Amino acid sequence: MLSASLHNDILILLFQLFLLLLFARVFGELFQRMGQPSVVGEILAGIVLGPSLLGSIPIFSDLMIVQSTNGTDLIEVVSLLGAMLLLLITGLETDLALIKHHAKSAFGTAFGGLILPLILGFSFCFLIPDSLLVDPTQRIVFSLFLATAISVSAIPVIAKVLIDLNLIRRDVGQITIAAGMIDDTAAWILLSIVLGLIEFGVVTAQNVLFSVGKVVLFLSVSFVAGKWLAAKVISFAQNSIKSNYKFLTILILFSLGFGAVAQSLKLEAILGAFVAGIIFSRIPSIPEESIDRLESITFGIFAPIFFATAGLKVNLAPILNPELLLIGVGLILVATISKVTGAYIGARWFGKSDHWTALSFGAGLNARGAIQIIIATIGLSFSIISQEIFSLIIIMAVVTSVLAPFMLRWTLSHVKLEAVEIKRLQMEEQLKDNILNRVHRVLLPVRKREISKSAPLKLIEARILERLGRKTDLNVTLFTISSENEKSESAQYLNVLGEFFTKVPVNKKVLVSNKALESILDEVKKDYDLLIVGATERNKNSDMLFNPIVDNLVRLSPCASIVVQSSGVAEDWRPSRILVPTNGSKASKRAAEVAFGIAYHHHDQVHILNVVEGKQGYSEMDIEGSLKERRLTFAHQTVEELKKLGESLDVNTFTEIEIGEEPDSVILKMASENDFDLIILGTDVRPGSDKLYLGPRVERILNNASCRVIIVNSQ
Repeated sequence: MLSASLHNDILILLFQLFLLLLFARVFGELFQRMGQPSVVGEILAGIVLGPSLLGSIPIFSDLMIVQSTNGTDLIEVVSLLGAMLLLLITGLETDLALIKHHAKSAFGTAFGGLILPLILGFSFCFLIPDSLLVDPTQRIVFSLFLATAISVSAIPVIAKVLIDLNLIRRDVGQITIAAGMIDDTAAWILLSIVLGLIEFGVVTAQNVLFSVGKVVLFLSVSFVAGKWLAAKVISFAQNSIKSNYKFLTILILFSLGFGAVAQSLKLEAILGAFVAGIIFSRIPSIPEESIDRLESITFGIFAPIFFATAGLKVNLAPILNPELLLIGVGLILVATISKVTGAYIGARWFGKSDHWTALSFGAGLNARGAIQIIIATIGLSFSIISQEIFSLIIIMAVVTSVLAPFMLRWTLSHVKLEAVEIKRLQMEEQLKDNILNRVHRVLLPVRKREISKSAPLKLIEARILERLGRKTDLNVTLFTISSENEKSESAQYLNVLGEFFTKVPVNKKVLVSNKALESILDEVKKDYDLLIVGATERNKNSDMLFNPIVDNLVRLSPCASIVVQSSGVAEDWRPSRILVPTNGSKASKRAAEVAFGIAYHHHDQVHILNVVEGKQGYSEMDIEGSLKERRLTFAHQTVEELKKLGESLDVNTFTEIEIGEEPDSVILKMASENDFDLIILGTDVRPGSDKLYLGPRVERILNNASCRVIIVNSQ
C-alpha cells in the first residue's frame, strides 16, 4: 500500500499533468489556426495556469505549484523527459550531409548569427542591476549564460515555421536549418562550459580549459564509440527481437543512457540526448515508422507538458515593474537585432548571398522557443538566473517565435527562385516516393549446390546489387538452409558466393532447418527492405510460375521483392541496355526506378516502352480510332514522366511508343531486335490466391525472352 503522503503526491501529479496537457493542446491548436507555431500557445497555456492568472487563486495555486514531500518537484521530472525527447528528435533531424552541402553559406550565416548575439548579449548583461542577479559576484558566469540563451536559435520552431510556409526544401530553408544546427551545437558546447564553470565557482583559464576538455572528450567518445555501439545494437535487434516497438525502445534507451553519462559529468542530461539523436541520424536502418512514433509521443504528450511547465514558472506581475519592463524590451531588441544583423553579415560576407536572401536567413534564425526554454530552465534550476530573468527569457522566446513567420513572409516575398533551384525541387518531388530510397537491408536466400551452376545467377544478382549500392546504402545478407551435418560445408559455400559481391557489404548466415520456406519468411520479417530470389529453372508442367519456394516467397514476403530469372551469363556481363515496359501503373514505375538505379550515369541506356493495344492502320475517325487517341495521349504522358525521372538522375533515358494487338509480343520483338541485356517488369501480386499469379503476359515474356528478366514486386 502507498503511504498517505506518496498517495497525495501522485494524485497532485496526475491533476497537474491533466491540466497542463489539456490547456497546452487547446492553446497550441488555437495558435496553429491563427498561423502561429503551436509552441507559443503551449507556453501561454502554462502562463495562464501559473501565478500570473489562475495560479494566483490560492486553492488552485496549492494544486499547481507544489513540491512532493521529499522536496522534489515531480512535474519537473516529467518535464525533463519531455526536454530530452525534444533534443533527441532535434538530433535525429540534424542532417550532417546538409550542413556539408551548404557548408560555406551555412557556416557563414551561423558564425555571424552566433558571434554578434554573444558579444552584444554579454555586454547587455552588465546593464542589469545587481538586484536582479542571484549572486552578483558571479556576473561573468551569468553574462555568459544569458548571452548563450540569446544567441541560440530553436530548430524545432524554425523547422515548424518553414514547413508551415512550405519552405523547408527551398535553398533558403535548408541553409537556415543547417545554420541553426551549427548554432545549436555550438550553444550546447557553450552551455556545457558555463555549467562546468559553475562547478568550480570561479572563472579561471584552468577551469575554462577543463570544462572545454570535458565537453570535447564526451563528444569525441560519444560519436566514435556511440556509433559503433548503436550499429551493433540495431543489428542485434533486427536479427533477434520481434517486437514492433524495438527501435523506439532503442532510441529512448540511448537517449536516457547518454543523458545519464552527460549528467554524471555535470554536462546536463539533455546534451546526451542531443548527441544520441545525432548518432542515430547517421544510421539509415532506423525505420521512418519508429521516428514517427517517437514524434507522436513527444509532440503529442511530453513536449506540450514541457512548454506548459516552462510557462507555469512565468510570473508577469513582477516584470510589469518599469525597470524590469525596460530590461525585457531591451533583451528582445538585443536578441532580435543582433541575430538578424549577425546572420545577415555572415551570409553576405562568407556566403555571398544577395540582400534579401541574407535577410531571410536572419529572419528565420531569429525564431526561438524549445532550446531557449530548455536553457532557461537549466539556468533557473542551477540558480544562475533569477525568477524574473527566467520570465523575461520565456517572453523573449515567445515574442521572437511570433515574429519569425511575419519576418520570413516579408523577406521571402523579395527572394526569386533560380532555375537551378526549381530543377532541384522538381527532382526531389519526383524522387520522394522512389522505392530505392527505402532499401537498405537486403536478404538474398541461396540454395546450396554446385558452384558452377549457381555462379551465373549469383553473378547477375551481385552486379545488380553493387550498382544499386552506388545510389543507396545497402547491406546484403546471404542466407541458406542446411542440415546439421552440412552446416560447415554450407558456410564455406556462402564464403565462395560472397566473393562475387566485391562492392557491397555482405553478411553470411546459415540456419539449420528442414523447413526452407518458413525459415526464409521468418528471416525476411527481421526488418529487411528487399528480398532478392533467383529462379534458375522452371517446371513448365506445373501451375507454378517459377518453383514452389520462389512462388511462395514472392507471394508471402512482407517487403518488396525482386526475382532474377536467367539460365546463365558471361563472367563480364553488364546490363548496359535495359528495357522497361510500362503501362502507367505504380508497379511499372517501381520497375523503372530499379532500372535507373542499376544504370550507370553515362554508359548505360534505359528504354521506356509503352505498348498501346489496338490494330495497326485503322481510321483515326472511327470509334476505335478515338479510343486509340486517348490511349496514345496517356502513353505519351506515362513515358515522358518516367523520362523526366531518369534524366533527373542523369541516366540516358529513351522512350518508345508502339501499337500492337498483343503487348507481350511487341515487348519480346523489341528486346530481340535491339539486343537488350535486361528486361525489368513491374508486377503486383494478386491478393486472395494460394498461388503466385502475375498475369499471362508476364509468364509469356519469362518463357520467351531473348535476354535476362527481372520481376520487381513492391508490396
